[in-house]
Order: sequence, then structure tokens, then C-alpha cells
Amino acid sequence: MSRVRGLAAVALMVVMLPACGDGGGDDLGPDPEAGTAPTVSTTTSLATSTTAASATSTTSPAPAEAVRGSVSLTEIGRFESPLGLVVRPGDPALYIVEQAGRIVTADGSVVLDIRPEVGAGGERGLLGLAFHPDANLLYVNYTDTAGDTHIVEFGFDAGTRRADPGSRRELLFVTQPYGNHNGGHLSFGPDGHLYAALGDGGSGGDPHNNAQSLDTLLGKLLRIDPTPSGGQPYTVPGDNPFVRRQGARAEIWAYGLRNPWRFSFDRQTGDMWIGDVGQRSREEVDFQPAGPGGANYGWNIFEGSRRFREGDAPPDIVGPAYDYARDGGNCAVTGGFVYRGSAIPRLAGRYVFGDYCRGELLALVDQGGHFEGVPTGGHVSELASFGQDHDGELYAVSLEGPVYRLDAS
Repeated sequence: MSRVRGLAAVALMVVMLPACGDGGGDDLGPDPEAGTAPTVSTTTSLATSTTAASATSTTSPAPAEAVRGSVSLTEIGRFESPLGLVVRPGDPALYIVEQAGRIVTADGSVVLDIRPEVGAGGERGLLGLAFHPDANLLYVNYTDTAGDTHIVEFGFDAGTRRADPGSRRELLFVTQPYGNHNGGHLSFGPDGHLYAALGDGGSGGDPHNNAQSLDTLLGKLLRIDPTPSGGQPYTVPGDNPFVRRQGARAEIWAYGLRNPWRFSFDRQTGDMWIGDVGQRSREEVDFQPAGPGGANYGWNIFEGSRRFREGDAPPDIVGPAYDYARDGGNCAVTGGFVYRGSAIPRLAGRYVFGDYCRGELLALVDQGGHFEGVPTGGHVSELASFGQDHDGELYAVSLEGPVYRLDAS
């Protein structure tokens, strides 16, 4: 991306590049278009795509021709710079994350308002929300007025659908060296642990090599148990991949990520899908089969399937399940979900995602061992996020304000 794409101001004068591609750092690192790029390790690229294709085919999805034009959009409400839609176990309400620092229900009731604590604008703000699967607790990921990351727990009253601001308990604080690439997504996995995405710390080209360094949480997916233990505010699961590696942060589940903007778990298989934003050439979707973590997704050695910088590459880098060029209006991937609902049979088993700038909703279709991103017919301006309800139906969130349900065309 040759420049930071500007956005029109919206409510509260908050704007955001939810998955900005360059952060003004395009002059950092070699031109990925120059020369011949080495192929990503075969333990990764095609093998991963084939595995992922198999994972999304468990319900015999329709071919590409049937997927095209399968989706229509129904607006369910308008909000102030929304960045996410989340549900709570056993609760039919839809919870909306607003960048400035509020959580509201789809009918507009305020659940939590921490705007005085949140530094919002650009790629900063209230970026993630997750509800505990077994307790009346919620977790948020936000950047403060200095731009640093906090992951915080609040008590939640299920009767009133309100969080208790006085119950605030901080789990994690991470200093951010620059103003972009904060990641911010939170989700509880099928294993009951809390997963959190952090970008590489920002600027451009990962100047501090955070994504490849196991001694920092930046450029990583983290996995923790939010239960306090041993005087610490959370517990590190004993089967995390780097628990016993000297010099590595035990919270790390996966690394080599630039700015993971929305990850999800397939509710049928437990597989993880990650949208990771590129620098200037490629946008990528990564795939992690259910099971042990520890994958290295390659940034800043690779940008998608292309070499980004010179030097030795670890042999175990996992290439993208799918990547695409930053052309035709594309600028930043927005990760989505594998569709497991019933309203759109032609999408059954397909991973649905999009690009923030282009706004076209795509579904991955296996084309003989590699994926094609097939247009579904849906289009959302400033596509900031996706959500999934208890029935497996999908929603798309526009930073401009509207939130849409995906329906059959």
C-alpha cells in the first residue's frame, strides 16, 4: 500500500483503519515485487491449503458457481463506529463493540462505557470483546490514551445485561511502540481458553522484528486461562507450545503475524482461521487445524506467499491458506467465519471473509488443492468485522455504522 488510506470522519469524530496495511512505513523493507521470491516451505503453503480445503468441505459445500451471488444483506441497526458483533452463551442478545469505548446491545442498551479510558482513532480504540463461556464475566481489549494495550475483565449482570465498571480487573498490559498494528481481537476457543491477537507493534516492516521474536507478545496470538494463579492475574495453560522453551513467552500460541485482524474458530471442527493484514503486496488468510499450537506464519520474512526480506527462513514457516494481491481496491483483509448456519445452504462449510477497502464478501472455494475467493454478492462499505450468532448465522459490520445479517439472496 503506497500510502495510508484516509477515512471520512464518523460519529464522535472517531476514524479507524481496522487493518491498515502500511502505517506510513512502506519505505521499510525490500520491495516484495522485486526479483524472484522463494516458495514458502512445502510444510506450509499448498499442504496447508489442502488441509484447510478439506476442513471446509465436511458438509459438501456447493461449487463456486452456486456460491456466487448467494448472499443478500439485511440491516439490523446502526451504531457509532462499530468494530464487532459478539454473542454470549445462553443469551439471545447481540452485543456490538463501538470503537470509542462502548459496548451496546443491538437494541441500543448500554452494557459498558469506558470511553474516558480509551484512546480511539486511527487503528486504536475498543478493539475486542469476549464473554466467558462459564461465568458472568466479560473481557475487553482496548488501547488507552497513550496507545498501549489493555486486556481487562469485568463482572457482568446477566439479568440487566450490564457490566460492573467497579469490578475492573486487568489481565494484561502491553506497551505499544507505535500507533498502528494493535490487533485487538478476543475469543474463547472450544477448549475454554481465552485467545488474544496482538499486531507486531506497528510502523512498517516490523522494524524491531517482534513477529519472529518469542520474547515479546507483539506479532502473536496468545492463549491464556483468565483465572488468577500464583499471584498472577491469569494462568498459562500447561500445554501451550512454548511453556518450556527458555527465553520464550509462555502465553504465545502462534507467531509470525503482522496485524491479525479477526480470527475465528470453526464451530464444527475447532479449526482456527486468521485474517492477517499485509504490508504493501499481499493480504493473507491463515489456517490452524485444531490441535497443538506453535505455528510460525512467516511475517516479516514473508508477506503472504511472497518473500518480504532477505535472510534465512526457518524451515517450519506456515504459508497462507489463501492470499491475494493488493489491487482492484483491496487494502486490508477482514477475517471472518466458516459458515455453519442454515439460512444460506449454498455457503455451507465455506469460510466467509472480505477486504476492508473493497468491501466485497468472499467465500473460499477449493479448486483442486488451492482456494479461490468467490464473490457471494454481498458488499459492505468499510468492512470492519464479522460476527456469528448462536445459530451459526453471520453478520457483517461496517465502520460507517450499519450492521448487516447475511441472508440468502
